[in-house]
Amino acid sequence: MQPPAVHGETITIPAADGDTECYVARPDPATDAPLPGVLLISDLIGLRPRIRTMADRIASWGHVVAAPHLFYRHGPAADWAPPEEDLADPEKLPRFFASALPKVTSLSRDRVRADLEAYVDTLKGLPGVADGPIGVTGYCMGGRYALEIAAARPDDVAAVGMFHTGGLVTDSPESPHLHLVGIRAFVLAIHADNDRSLPPEAIARFEHALTSSGVAHSTTVYPGAAHGYAMSDVPAYHHEACEHHFAELEALFARTLHA
Repeated sequence: MQPPAVHGETITIPAADGDTECYVARPDPATDAPLPGVLLISDLIGLRPRIRTMADRIASWGHVVAAPHLFYRHGPAADWAPPEEDLADPEKLPRFFASALPKVTSLSRDRVRADLEAYVDTLKGLPGVADGPIGVTGYCMGGRYALEIAAARPDDVAAVGMFHTGGLVTDSPESPHLHLVGIRAFVLAIHADNDRSLPPEAIARFEHALTSSGVAHSTTVYPGAAHGYAMSDVPAYHHEACEHHFAELEALFARTLHA
């Protein structure tokens, strides 16, 4: 069975400190009825062919999907993400992370939130996007950003998917698990069981924090999956875990975004 056709294009949108690229995907041909919007927040590697492919797949479920280039302060998307052959190299990929991570972690929470609010405003204003709540899906650090925008815009975000997201529980007062109050979205989290950035004790504390904050949620750990399992362009890719995440995310958006 052929998957539904999708139209994708890269546009320029405003962010907190300038303009950035954003890949927008929608069903093709366009429907007369407006469709729910979805914000796709990438991992540290950023906007690249794999993220566009994922946006296309989510759009095929009946959504308008926006995937912004998060790291515009450091140049265009093509200059941020390493070549695909480097992504598949278990020696070169860690060198990219070592170089990129300090640039990202130096960005204040307030600036991140300002970016995210701009992306939500853009998505909700795109042609063909329904006047209602949106879904957000985030990967790796993008999962933390998804929680951030759900807390900042509780009336606008109805569903959050977060996958192989590390760093959810830290000793910092900015730790994501300390900032969940006010989230009204349903949170779906599928962790990797081989993830040094989120050990079992951190998973338990994050689960407790969601419950204590009154956040409706489903959290599971996929067996045998490593951090990055949803990304087919990196060595950590796990096909079964990735397909499971897509199935669960589609079901989440179907029950929360389609009235």
